Amino acid sequence: MSTRRTPRARQVHLAAQLPGIHNVTVWSDPRSESQIAIDSFIRLAQTVERGKFDFFFLAEGLRLREHRGRIYDLDIAGRPENLTVLGALAAVTTRLGLAATVNATFNEPYEVARRFATLDHLSGGRAAWNVVTSYDAFTGENFRRGGFLPEADRYTRAAEFLSVARTLWDSWSDGDLRADAAAGEFVRAGAGRFAHHGRHFDIAGRFTTPPGPQGHPVVIQSGESDAGREFAASDADVIFSKHNRLDAAQDFYRDVKRRLARYGRAPDDLKILPTANAVVADTDEEAVAYAEEIGRELVSPQTAIAHLEAVWGRDLSGYDPDGPLPDIEPEDDAHFLKGHSVFRKGRAETAREWRKVAEERGLSIRELVIEVGGRPTFVGSPRTVADAIDHFVQTEGADGFVLVPHLTPGGLDDVVDRVVPLLQEKGVFREDYTGTTLRDHLGLSTNEETSPYEDTEENEAKEKPV
Repeated sequence: MSTRRTPRARQVHLAAQLPGIHNVTVWSDPRSESQIAIDSFIRLAQTVERGKFDFFFLAEGLRLREHRGRIYDLDIAGRPENLTVLGALAAVTTRLGLAATVNATFNEPYEVARRFATLDHLSGGRAAWNVVTSYDAFTGENFRRGGFLPEADRYTRAAEFLSVARTLWDSWSDGDLRADAAAGEFVRAGAGRFAHHGRHFDIAGRFTTPPGPQGHPVVIQSGESDAGREFAASDADVIFSKHNRLDAAQDFYRDVKRRLARYGRAPDDLKILPTANAVVADTDEEAVAYAEEIGRELVSPQTAIAHLEAVWGRDLSGYDPDGPLPDIEPEDDAHFLKGHSVFRKGRAETAREWRKVAEERGLSIRELVIEVGGRPTFVGSPRTVADAIDHFVQTEGADGFVLVPHLTPGGLDDVVDRVVPLLQEKGVFREDYTGTTLRDHLGLSTNEETSPYEDTEENEAKEKPV
């Protein structure tokens, strides 16, 4: 009799994002509730915690998108500050990770490190930071130094920012001088004392907040560029991806995972989670019809023309959104949709790709925009959606997904109640949480050197003020 064991199936990681920026939620639907009221955040967070999701994520919009000087057609026009909301959610959840985007271009390391260390304490070790950058003066106009940072420097600043934050968290440990050619020099000399002298930051003092249960909060990155992928491979625990079509997702997955070895990291040290949408109904046919309805709600005629102008870089208001694409070429130097980074480069290539898809499938402008930007990722019966999610992960297109509901706050009810049980039945998703921290949920190591929560005399001493 053979004793060879069947390899254990890859486990699916799931997270949720409450949509509060851009046109990704049908806020006009009668079932959609407030995008600001704390009850909306609480309901969605408690729903996905019941579904044993890894974490709940809040994106950041530092400035509303504008089209021709007016707020973009279907964007959400209000969102409370992320960490304040997550602090409130820490009190009404017990295991769910709490993740927030905080920009490394328009903030300072000391305050960000302190806020995340505080959230990690308040939540019992469930904090995560999505480190993002901003290149544009349009967003920067909201800040004192708007537009000061050249785009080429945004990742060097972000890398130094993250290194300084980690130094602050680590400053509660005794240590020696540590030199880092890329980010400057760091001194750790007793609880809370730090010094950093680098290109972007020159600070010294004492850090006021001891590290939380995780040592360091989970670090998330969401860059698609080569520099962004390298930054994630060297420093992140999770990387978000926009690739939710399997072939492109597999290419992205292989590329990012292969980069880890040069930093002495294993493939499982970084989780790759594309953003995705799921439309679930009793049958596949009902789900397809509902998905088409959602697509039309998310892409109005005005939205379709605005997206087209963002690519073409010129006035297309005279074109019929239900007609064919324009036969004119894009202008590379124009930017009709301010605050939208997706279409600011490679317009000619994007236009060629869109024109090819439209011609092959006979799509109008609006139908094309729905196809390339507004179509849900997983559509079908609970079994169809569960099988598709599982197949995506088992074939190394992702380690899991950040699910973005089209309705607030009940848009993931069907996923939690009808899809998750099928994933559990397959043995690819947890029946219950087996740890207390977000690092536990993600299968990541805890920075034990700096965590004061281990029951040792050494760490008890680290908590004492100096």
